[in-house]
Amino acid sequence: MVFSSMVFIFVFLPAVILLYYIFPWRAWRNTLLCVSSLFFYAWGEPIYVLIMFFSVLLNYCAGLLLQNTAGQKRGKFILVVAVMLNLVALIFFKYVDFFIININTFFSLDIRTIGLSLPIGISFYTFQALSYIIDVYRRKITPQKNPVYLAMYIAFFPQLIAGPIVRYTDIAADINGRKETLEGFVSGLMKFFFGLAAKVILANNLAVFADSVFSDYTDASSLILWIASVSYMLQIFFDFAGYSLMAIGLGRMFGFTFPSNFNKPYTAVSITDFWRRWHITLSTWFRDYVYIPLGGNRCRPARHVFNILVTWLLTGFWHGAEWNFILWGLYYALFLLFEKYAFSRFLPISTESIQNMKDMSCRKKAVIWFYKLVTLFIVLVGWVLFRVENISDLLDVLRTMFSFKAGDLSLYVAEHAASCSKLFYVIPGIIVAGSLPSYIIEKMRRSVSPNAFFALKAAVALVLFVISVLFLIASSYNPFIYFRF
Repeated sequence: MVFSSMVFIFVFLPAVILLYYIFPWRAWRNTLLCVSSLFFYAWGEPIYVLIMFFSVLLNYCAGLLLQNTAGQKRGKFILVVAVMLNLVALIFFKYVDFFIININTFFSLDIRTIGLSLPIGISFYTFQALSYIIDVYRRKITPQKNPVYLAMYIAFFPQLIAGPIVRYTDIAADINGRKETLEGFVSGLMKFFFGLAAKVILANNLAVFADSVFSDYTDASSLILWIASVSYMLQIFFDFAGYSLMAIGLGRMFGFTFPSNFNKPYTAVSITDFWRRWHITLSTWFRDYVYIPLGGNRCRPARHVFNILVTWLLTGFWHGAEWNFILWGLYYALFLLFEKYAFSRFLPISTESIQNMKDMSCRKKAVIWFYKLVTLFIVLVGWVLFRVENISDLLDVLRTMFSFKAGDLSLYVAEHAASCSKLFYVIPGIIVAGSLPSYIIEKMRRSVSPNAFFALKAAVALVLFVISVLFLIASSYNPFIYFRF
């Protein structure tokens, strides 16, 4: 993984950028991005690239067939068939073994599992393809007539394997009409550097302690498990948000504007607010293509409860074919329903309600901070559900965390010195994940000239990039959590 990262940063990406800006015509540039994206995917998934070709061909044909069929029976039939065919590969590779294992368990059978590895990024590019054909059917977009351009959209390498989920409506205008500028390129490059630093410096180091504890928690005390949970909560944020920022930056370097995927989620004042800030492109995808078509919240309470449960059941299941992911999705569904029906009068569920927090009384500020801490606690426990896949192990971990199991902290640190040394990154992680960096950046923006602020930001980004490369060279541990989804 480290070698692949270095090859991507210093060989593949510079070569693509150089050729991209040498090519004078838009068609050439788009074709280059299509070919390089398919090559990028085939390098890691030489066989599974055929699934990518199938997805492109299927959705290209479906898009053309769906044009001007909104509301017609023929159009609905084509859409249903296209959606089902899009889901075939995803279900086959990601969920068939899960179904077989559970059928064997419940009915005492001995059906052999298939045992195929999951194609990287299939959940992300399948959802992008689904949004394309659904939006064509809804007449929100016109179908792409050029199959190469559609292939570029589905296979675009910056966000191919771990998001964000970019809808065709987000970049339809950019495919032919984008304008590459030096300012945009530099801005994208800095975003890439900042995202790389979040991933390599923070996420990778936080992962060492979290993985060490959760892989063998038998001698861990309650305190150690709580600290490991905090470490994992920060790890998954910097891992995924860092990758998303890199993808957004790379897209910007080629003139594309990708949607934001994170907005300081650990500063949320409620679970509703949290999901407006975390993995925004996924939560809005389920909102627009599952929740609202089911009826959303414009229905009777019983139906609304059903809609929430179904949406979050699918959200959890999207993340993986394990019961803990289903439990994780339903966990959030219950808290969202609680906020809606039991606590909505008292809960500030939007950022708009606390925009003028500096003008609030001390009592109201204390209430806001209480909500934030409660939300963080709920999210923290939720990440434990997400992290520990085996249900038996999950129950043991939760039992230990909430039983206040004592332990010799100094002895544990001595026996696990290498992993415990990574706890140094927890405090900087907490600081960076909060609101302080944004506050400092805004203060600096106002106190210096635009040119000085840009130069300072560029210098920081460059320093972080150098440090990130040194970390990559020094360590062979470079996991990407969301590659498996």
